[in-house]
Amino acid sequence: MAAWSDLTFDVLEHITSFLPLPDHYRFGAVCKNWRLISKQRRHPPAPQLPWLVLEDDKKTRTRKFYSLSEAKHYSLDIPELHGRYICGSSHGWLFAIDLKLTGILINPFTRECYELPPFPPWDHEYPNVTTLIEIGYTFEKLQTLYVYKAILSHDPKEKSDFTAMIMFGVKNEPAFWRPGDSSWTVIDGLDYSMDDILYYKGNFYLVAAMNLICVVDFECKPKLVEVGIEIPAEISVGECGIQRFLVDFNGHMLLIERSGHSVENYKVITDGFVVIEPKLEQNCYNTWYDIDGYALFLGRNACIHVDSCRLPKCKKNGIYFTHPIESQSPKEFGFHDLGVFDMITNKIMGTFYSVEKVFPQVDSPVWITPNPW
Repeated sequence: MAAWSDLTFDVLEHITSFLPLPDHYRFGAVCKNWRLISKQRRHPPAPQLPWLVLEDDKKTRTRKFYSLSEAKHYSLDIPELHGRYICGSSHGWLFAIDLKLTGILINPFTRECYELPPFPPWDHEYPNVTTLIEIGYTFEKLQTLYVYKAILSHDPKEKSDFTAMIMFGVKNEPAFWRPGDSSWTVIDGLDYSMDDILYYKGNFYLVAAMNLICVVDFECKPKLVEVGIEIPAEISVGECGIQRFLVDFNGHMLLIERSGHSVENYKVITDGFVVIEPKLEQNCYNTWYDIDGYALFLGRNACIHVDSCRLPKCKKNGIYFTHPIESQSPKEFGFHDLGVFDMITNKIMGTFYSVEKVFPQVDSPVWITPNPW
């Protein structure tokens, strides 16, 4: 039998394509040659469940992550993330804001990082941070509010001329930035508060209240244009529809509405989800009652979907969700709501992580697909 040291590079590279992330790092720690092979990206990575990005440990100055497949925590030393709030995740990269309300875009597994320009003014009524502090907001609270969501058009490792899109301020207005830009460009919007943003087939789409879908028109002065499709305003399964998501699911655009019920201090706890497919060209929509055995991971991240048939620890036709539910008071906030929704039984099946471990913390857990290549 040949020794492991006699295996060719091609064989070793093929082996790495079957390794989950922790084993991938262990493989690279064996020797110099294996470490070199582990950094190659000639094979697609092994199917993997997303990780949760958790709180910043102020004592150790490390960032906690939770591997769903292993049910195990990892503490990573990433100085760039210390003291920063995570406001978005896309293609394995994180958007993070510090207490000065400046942002970075970072791959936490390779430490590649982009410094982002200052964000646009938060609100026309309160255009500067000083005024917001005077009316009762803390810097920690502003971190959670300033940018609601942030996504990328492409993985920066694969395409250097990517576009970053954020939703910011009171109405979650859209703004974009590209490498080389000195500032964010605010997109002329509609008089609605936006719920979610999606990069789909070369365009950015947003969904607002009343299930209004818009597309970003970059010609001349960037603006939002309504997509002419009629979708019922009320498709919720609970007493109040609380959030909408746009998802690229294997080439299908899906609109997902999370609904829930009210509890104390204006908080809303999730009851369920409704999934529909808006057909933009036909001006109609279909309701989905399953997602072909896949699972979705929703939150402040760009939606992630995985094939549960290839990942036995993942709930088939499950929607994994995390959600920061904030009270009306600027001084009261924290993480309250997470769980798994079963589309087949139409029920919340419980949690995948202890709520007590994340409440009360400023950061709401964000899903990320590790991308160390």
